[in-house]
Amino acid sequence: MKVHPFQVPKPLHQNLIVQVDREPIFYNRLHQHAEIQFTLIVKAKGKLIVGDSIHPFKDGDFFVIGPHCPHMFKNDKSEAMSHKISLFFTEHTFGASFFELPDLEELQPLLDISREGFQIIGNTEPIQKLMVQLPGLEKLDRFVAFFQLLKRLGHADKKTLTNFVYPKKIGNSQGRRMQTIFEYVVTHFQSEIDLNTVAAQVHMTPNAFCKFFKQHTNKTFFQFLIELRIEHACQLLNRSEDQLSILEISEQSGFSSISNFNRQFKKLKGVTPSRFSAQQEDGKAVSIPI
Repeated sequence: MKVHPFQVPKPLHQNLIVQVDREPIFYNRLHQHAEIQFTLIVKAKGKLIVGDSIHPFKDGDFFVIGPHCPHMFKNDKSEAMSHKISLFFTEHTFGASFFELPDLEELQPLLDISREGFQIIGNTEPIQKLMVQLPGLEKLDRFVAFFQLLKRLGHADKKTLTNFVYPKKIGNSQGRRMQTIFEYVVTHFQSEIDLNTVAAQVHMTPNAFCKFFKQHTNKTFFQFLIELRIEHACQLLNRSEDQLSILEISEQSGFSSISNFNRQFKKLKGVTPSRFSAQQEDGKAVSIPI
């Protein structure tokens, strides 16, 4: 199944859409679709841009992305193949009133939070096993596994991905502009980026660009840029094998001043970079049996 910007085509005679991505680079363009998306990162590291927020991802992470929420997975360049498994469905996949059946009342809180999107925190191993099985299952077995998955997700610990609720679906023209902006920033965030240059990418004046970006992300451009740089720094801090100093991580994340890096990092994460690095030692990724 090829995913196009702002649209996920539904294969004929298939309600639950399962997609397996094994490739060097994931589909890394900003896009949205009517379906709720479940995604397991089997093997990859990178950043998920979703709504107005940025989240790092690694092996074993599981995300739920709400309908019509712009997002893109930007994985790090690697010689190894990246691998993720996604499941797409809507609240009307099995009929207009299916999820309103009294027997499925237990699922309503999960469906409500799925409209915003969330990440599972803590142990994801039982969810990983179900997701890994999905691509090889026939229709009835896939249906059963889907509801086992919903039950697991309903009881799992979660954190919301974005609090910004989009008032309407982003049109193609607006979407292309946002896609261009995100692609430029994700490619150049490690270097200096000025407002005139990024606004020129979408043929706008700086003032018009700032209003446009705030309207579609609920934050300023430079807030977004700083968050992207800090999330990149978090990934570098997690890679103990690289043995990078805090100064080197600051520079590789696009900060020209280490004092500003430390200040912005603590503002967003609540701890200093060195303290954050120490806290990650107990949170290694769980391997996934394939």
